[in-house]
Amino acid sequence: MMLQGKTALITGAGRGIGAAIAEEFQSHGAQLILHYNRSIGEIDTFVKQGAIAIQADLSTLEGCNTLIQGIDGQLDVLVNNAGMTRDMLLLQMTESDWRLPLSLNLDACFRLCQAASVKMLQQRSGAIINITSTSGIAPNRGQANYAASKAGVAAMTRSLAQELGKRGIRCNCVAPGFIETDMTNAMNDIAKKEALRRIPMKRIGQAKEVAKVVRFLASDDASYVTGQEWVVDGGLLSC
Repeated sequence: MMLQGKTALITGAGRGIGAAIAEEFQSHGAQLILHYNRSIGEIDTFVKQGAIAIQADLSTLEGCNTLIQGIDGQLDVLVNNAGMTRDMLLLQMTESDWRLPLSLNLDACFRLCQAASVKMLQQRSGAIINITSTSGIAPNRGQANYAASKAGVAAMTRSLAQELGKRGIRCNCVAPGFIETDMTNAMNDIAKKEALRRIPMKRIGQAKEVAKVVRFLASDDASYVTGQEWVVDGGLLSC
């Protein structure tokens, strides 16, 4: 029960990596505040076990404010997991195509980090974990918008670690690689085969494997870890 007595807010918790993080946190005793937008997914299951659920579109300022206003009382852990892709080549990308991933992946992350830090500064403790991506480190073609947003989150996290560390607040990132989710399941066999060829461990990662790293960073076992980006990719970036 590594998270017993801690209250954690997890965004994008309805499915995929977000749902796996919620399950991992709940199994280790955390009280959960779970955000979702359109994908309610497994939210009802967590609510039946005591979690609080809040629906909001975090790509807008109004949606971020809705979620922030729903956070009442103690907040020990923030996990910024909600995100999206809109992959396309640069010459096909409209202003909207460029802005939307940044609005959700980067702008919302900033707003929630700012709101959470106010509570955590009062407590003089807390952990912020932002979910980035290996695409923010070694981007794929057609991901200028997504890669920029995730690289921005990583840089912002390192800056926040500098600002908040002296007040007992730790800020880290977790960068998943090729993880089995609805998005990767929708890929064709050729694309999957090419991805597996590049991974030294020769398999797709599981969402629960990412969740366990997030849980460690949220716990007191990581009490001297801040300003880091933890890569969970089966060795993909080592090639």
